[in-house]
Amino acid sequence: MSDTSAVLDDLRSESEELDLLVAGLSAPQWAGATPAAGWTVAHQVAHLSWTDEVALLSVTEPERFGEEVARAMRDPEGFVDEAADEVVAAYAPPALLTHWRDGRQRLQEALRAAPAGTRIPWYGPPMSVASMATARLMETWAHGQDVADAVGVSRTPTARLRHVARIGTRARDYAFLVRGMKAPTEEFRVELKGPDGELIVYGPEGAAQRVTGPLHDFCLLVTQRAHRDDLAVRAEGPDADTWLGIAQAFAGPAGPGRAPKDGSAGPGRAPRADR
Repeated sequence: MSDTSAVLDDLRSESEELDLLVAGLSAPQWAGATPAAGWTVAHQVAHLSWTDEVALLSVTEPERFGEEVARAMRDPEGFVDEAADEVVAAYAPPALLTHWRDGRQRLQEALRAAPAGTRIPWYGPPMSVASMATARLMETWAHGQDVADAVGVSRTPTARLRHVARIGTRARDYAFLVRGMKAPTEEFRVELKGPDGELIVYGPEGAAQRVTGPLHDFCLLVTQRAHRDDLAVRAEGPDADTWLGIAQAFAGPAGPGRAPKDGSAGPGRAPRADR
């Protein structure tokens, strides 16, 4: 099995797991607030559905996708909220669920049919098919975490989180640059313990800057679904320590993250893991 097929299979599994969770929710639960300010459970699913649609557009009609990018540039901070609001207004929960299912299936088919070497335009640099699938999996998992938190469900970590960790690690320099900070020039060593005890590593073994901890906690950190003070992720070295305070796996503006559970950092919110 190719790496692309493997990540597409994992994307499908991640989506199906979230589907099982939301399909059983009541109407009040769909309308319930999530940790993302102003977003209900319906907004979370609507965002995933909308992003699948624009991803499909980028694969099949790149020129039309350029119009979406132009729209985003007119309101970089608000266009994601606006798009989610539009989808929520257009579909009641049962229809929204069907709409999301249909869209993600069409995206799966388009990505699997894309010729080898395809570069897909996006809101940042163009991506390979595997990278697009990884980004969609990361968003699905992150927004699924918001839904799970909203309805009080504890999800079991899976090996699929390795994809989230990979994109979070590769986005290290972006997290610095989007904040107007100079990115470190040296590689970091990242060592993460997976749910089955396996060790997942990135970077040279002898690196002075190191990050260690559970895979699940690292993924919560880089998707900004939890504050670093509430996670068992540790840094060795000043640059690695700075990174843990700003890490983000998603493109777009820097997210404000969440406050620690004891409230010591004041009010916070989860960003949307957008684009």
